[in-house]
Amino acid sequence: MVNFSGKKRVLTGITTSGTPHLGNYVGAIRPAILASRSESNDAYFFLADYHALIKTQNPLLVHQSTLEVAATWLALGLDPEKVTFYRQSDIPEIQELTWFLSCMTAKGLMNRAHAYKHAVQGNLDNGEDEDFGINMGLFGYPILMAADILMFNAHEVPVGQDQVQHVEMARDIAQRFNHKFGEYFVLPKAGVDKDLSLLKGLDGRKMSKSYNNTIPLFLSEKQLKKFINKIKTNLLAPGERKDPDSSAVFQIWRAFASRQQTQEMREKFDHGIGWGEAKKQLCDLINTELQLPRERYYKFLEHPERVESILIKGADKARAESKIMIDNLRDAVGIRPLS
Repeated sequence: MVNFSGKKRVLTGITTSGTPHLGNYVGAIRPAILASRSESNDAYFFLADYHALIKTQNPLLVHQSTLEVAATWLALGLDPEKVTFYRQSDIPEIQELTWFLSCMTAKGLMNRAHAYKHAVQGNLDNGEDEDFGINMGLFGYPILMAADILMFNAHEVPVGQDQVQHVEMARDIAQRFNHKFGEYFVLPKAGVDKDLSLLKGLDGRKMSKSYNNTIPLFLSEKQLKKFINKIKTNLLAPGERKDPDSSAVFQIWRAFASRQQTQEMREKFDHGIGWGEAKKQLCDLINTELQLPRERYYKFLEHPERVESILIKGADKARAESKIMIDNLRDAVGIRPLS
């Protein structure tokens, strides 16, 4: 049942729990869209709205974020005619597959998931019970992610460095299922640019909504300047050499610049460029790349019915495959007609 179409399947998604930010763009959206344009790839992209419920129980936020994330993909050049672009919740077979995989997954594997371990450690550090505030959605998140990947037999999953473990878990789960029931799943691999995937945020930590240190993707030029000016820097004055490799300003610059531009900025750091000037040049660089996509983005927000139509069409395309997959898996595990 493994896909042998000859094309490499590339699959990725973004959780609909907030407004997309520069880290999402650099770590997942941009490389995924570039990969989708290759004739050798068969690309799948989805809005991870089930995953959003782990992080928030605010229905208005989830609903608005779904529109914003979809508009982001489309504004940045994703062609829904050439890829399979869908909303996770429109594919009910994913939830059934999640249960099949849950019954094949050792609890010990889930205990090792970084997000769960981080939450437990945070509780212990605060003197709380280790499971305080941790729901089963967070604990079982890697299994749902595995179902997202394995439902469509993705070969490669473009992710940030912090998500590589989850792709490896999906691979482990697929191997166990295949060993028990037959070769139904491709063994996926993570596709990651280690230099760019973990973009630093305003405070120097990984850019993440969890840290509230993100730079929203489609800010106006004026708003973008305000956010970039908030990036944490040291007290070195203009003329004093600055270390580019420890600087969030330089790291974000590198994510948007060409190799030549990166080398030129590195030399400017060596020569003591002032932080104000470095931030101004960073703002100009990002704004140049995102100006036209920003205009398209706001047009999509004004016409959500266009976005909905695209998602429904994508779901129909995806379900033509997921229905066949889940029927085969039901038969494999013994859930089939008695006669």
